[in-house]
Amino acid sequence: MRKKVMRFFCFALVQKTTLFFLITLLQFFATPVLAFQQQERTIKGKITDENKAPLANVSVTLQGSSKSVMTDPDGNFEIIVPSAKAVLQITSVGYVAKEIAVGSQTTITVALTLTSKQLSDVVVTGYGKTSKRNITGSVTSISSENFNQVVTGSPTQLLQGKVPGLNIARSGDPNIKPTVILRGPSTLRDGANEPFYVIDGVPGAALELVAPTDIVSIDVLKDASSTAIYGSRAANGVIMVTTRRAKQGQTILTYNPYVAFEKVANQIDMLTGDELRDYLSQNGQTLLSQYNDSGANTNWQKEVMRPTGVSHNHNLAINGSQGNTLFGASINYFDNQGIVKISRLKRVTARGNLESKFFNERLKLGISITNSTTRHNDVDQGALFNNMLTYMPTVNVRRPDGSFTEDFSRGGYLNPVGILANNVLKSKEEKTLLTGLAEVKILKGLVYTLSISGQKEQTTRDIYYNASSGQAVGANGRAYRSNFENTKQVIESYFNYDRSWGQHNIKLLGGYSWQQDRIGDGFGISTQGYTNDLLTYYNYAVSNPFTVGNVRFDNAIISTLRLISFYGRINYQYDDKYLLQVSLRNDGSSAFGKNNRWGYFPAVSAGWRITRESFMAGQKIFDELKLRAGYGVSGNSLGFDAFTSIVRYGLGGKFYLNGNYQTGLLPVQNDNRDLKWESTAMTNIGLDFAIFNNKVSGSIDYYIKNTSDLIYNYPVSTTQYFVSTMTANVGKVKNTGIELTLTAIPVSTKGFTWTTSANLAHNKNEVTSLANDKFPSLTVIPTAYLGGKGQTNVWSQVIREGEPLGTFSLWHYAGKNDAGTSTFLTADGKVIASQPSTNDLMIAGNAQPKLMFGWNNSFTYKNFDLNFFLRGVTGNKILNNTLAQLNNPADSKTLNIPKFTLGESYKDNIAYLTSDRFLEDGSYIRMDNATLGYSLNAKVKYISKMRFYLSTNNLFTITGYRGIDPEISIGGLTPGPGIDAKNFYPKTRSFIFGANLMF
Repeated sequence: MRKKVMRFFCFALVQKTTLFFLITLLQFFATPVLAFQQQERTIKGKITDENKAPLANVSVTLQGSSKSVMTDPDGNFEIIVPSAKAVLQITSVGYVAKEIAVGSQTTITVALTLTSKQLSDVVVTGYGKTSKRNITGSVTSISSENFNQVVTGSPTQLLQGKVPGLNIARSGDPNIKPTVILRGPSTLRDGANEPFYVIDGVPGAALELVAPTDIVSIDVLKDASSTAIYGSRAANGVIMVTTRRAKQGQTILTYNPYVAFEKVANQIDMLTGDELRDYLSQNGQTLLSQYNDSGANTNWQKEVMRPTGVSHNHNLAINGSQGNTLFGASINYFDNQGIVKISRLKRVTARGNLESKFFNERLKLGISITNSTTRHNDVDQGALFNNMLTYMPTVNVRRPDGSFTEDFSRGGYLNPVGILANNVLKSKEEKTLLTGLAEVKILKGLVYTLSISGQKEQTTRDIYYNASSGQAVGANGRAYRSNFENTKQVIESYFNYDRSWGQHNIKLLGGYSWQQDRIGDGFGISTQGYTNDLLTYYNYAVSNPFTVGNVRFDNAIISTLRLISFYGRINYQYDDKYLLQVSLRNDGSSAFGKNNRWGYFPAVSAGWRITRESFMAGQKIFDELKLRAGYGVSGNSLGFDAFTSIVRYGLGGKFYLNGNYQTGLLPVQNDNRDLKWESTAMTNIGLDFAIFNNKVSGSIDYYIKNTSDLIYNYPVSTTQYFVSTMTANVGKVKNTGIELTLTAIPVSTKGFTWTTSANLAHNKNEVTSLANDKFPSLTVIPTAYLGGKGQTNVWSQVIREGEPLGTFSLWHYAGKNDAGTSTFLTADGKVIASQPSTNDLMIAGNAQPKLMFGWNNSFTYKNFDLNFFLRGVTGNKILNNTLAQLNNPADSKTLNIPKFTLGESYKDNIAYLTSDRFLEDGSYIRMDNATLGYSLNAKVKYISKMRFYLSTNNLFTITGYRGIDPEISIGGLTPGPGIDAKNFYPKTRSFIFGANLMF
């Protein structure tokens, strides 16, 4: 027993002795290594592309610090690292980022791969992300490096011309949002063609909450197999916006400022005072006495425009990490001075986000808050733009006593400068979005996500027409003020499961969504009769409205709409070459009729990576070839509130009861228990390819988009219903098209690279039906009642089966007769020199373009970068109703006329009729953007990147269109697609000076 004890005791002693000896020995040998690891040293390196050509301006950053350097024109760099444990992050625009562990190396050579070759690039989809190579639907991704450099407060304009099939038409007015239509218009309702926006995973978030500089990428989901996961809101496509976030091991401070100078790009040529007097003299006419001639040559367009509009933008952002916590904050100030005097948009956007991981990174919690405050200064555009063209140039802006030259007796004939000086139109929008996120890794591959967000919008509008205003004559000052609040609450709760085994991979998504929108919570009131104009709209108590009728209240309606959804999706891959996706969403909405509040939106798509097949192994042409096909159904519920499908009552005048006047109520809307959302079924077939060692890549898509159950106010009999129209589902619209995207790198040598990309999109639109069993008689809907000079009840467009939306219905111009009078063709073939009837209207073309295209070119040479971008459309028509209404020679005694009218006979008293004479080719090519940049090799200790650039927008436009600008909206019914209806705001040509600084 003692021997055993001794043996164990001795063994224990040997263990301790041996352990001590080994530790001492390891320390002895490790001392030089540890000393080496802690020694600060300089790492030299070179960065090249795949062809061993050196790359300049590549960022080399020491992970976990702000220390960063840029490569020189020969691709070389030097950076000091603290130890062998250091990791270098290597990034460059257009190339895949790499991380290099330093170890014992003192010299490093790295070859970067072009992004176009990296099929694993992340694409944001509904409720998740995936790689490009696994996409089975039609998705276009645009990164911040490829955004348009523009003066804008709207993120959508960053994409203008970049995404095939995406039509964006902007106004020159900074206070007007661009209109956005994807793959053709598919609804009859104004404002209902807009895509659905998702910002950082929050569905339906307001775009004004995101500063364009804060966006890192935008993904456009175009076909129903990609969008159906958003169900009843996705028929017009889905645009996913991803903002800039911190990355592990980095702390970066960036400052991106620019200043822009804008000038009017084009104006309508109106007569000067001398030209008008000469025109009248040649025709034996004089100005009417009451419209006196003071010998002036007033250019009213020049009087109301700024010579140069100055705008600027400043964005300061910090993104960093500390341990398992990521943080970020940014503030953006945007001041867009409109080219029309007084008009302006100012916006301050502040963002903050915090994300941290717990329990060995199994739990992630995040919170983000964004606030946007926008102030608008506007003008009465309807009054201003008409008068700045037609007000007599023969009079001065002011009379000798300093008052504006006015003649209120003419009704609507107002001094344009007086319109600006005597009226105040302001508004303020306050928007806040708060989002909380929890993500739990339950099991390997199984992740649960809970997102809760609340959005609040507060809008205040203030208007004051002073005592001298021609828009409130005799009112002694008229004030209007409104304040409304809208709120949106969204809960998204879903599971993602990802598992791979052998050659198989499956991803499952299952979730629940709840949303509540409360709108119209507020009031609006107007009054008049002020002692002076000092208080404007600030104190209604000092007004003297004289009669009750001079105090008016907005007919504000508070409504609450709820949406509940259940959704699921399956993604399956086999051998990384066969791809399948199936999804289903079940939506319930309180906006629709009791019989149709729930709907199903299914989708299925598949992909085949042909280059992964064995029979493609030997070929040397295709680096990637993938065939995609998909079908899905999505819905459109834009523009509806909680009362859309029920009987609604409105004001019905006053009646006398028991000695008092009472407000009457009358039905103003019929109920429809069968009302449901519009449904869009889309088939998409696509092919993705890359050839010649990825020097050329692209995709081609063909789609068929059928929208049914179109919602419109259809006529009904008042013997059956209270009101003569009913909101109902009846019509069908079809869009078919083909889209092509092509990217090539024609030149890639030492210090010089040229990348070019082009996109083409063709779409054919057709109204296939306007009737059903319940509404069998409707086959034509007249629209675009533009009015003017005896044309009050005349329409200029029709919605007709077999024709596209935006089909023009006009009188046919037959030229001038011997007397110089305009003539027109009647329905029975006669030529008349008088105004035809509505029976003589003829189909005359349509507003839908046959082809949209964009062409982008990027060049880099050493530290210089150059980019220019052209875009355009062809095959569409524009009705120049502005020119038509101005073209009346007889007006010249009382109103100004355009130079175009100098070619008309003075006796032609019907030259102004809106006919196909003013239906013009809307084709154009525009140099939309050109940017020249220069990057400095940062020599300053704390500056890692310095780039300065000069950019121009709308440099030139090649077009035959005679109006202000051929970029006209192709959606909606008011005034109508492709109609220039005298309510334009001049577009500008911009010159932008900016910088990108990183610390």
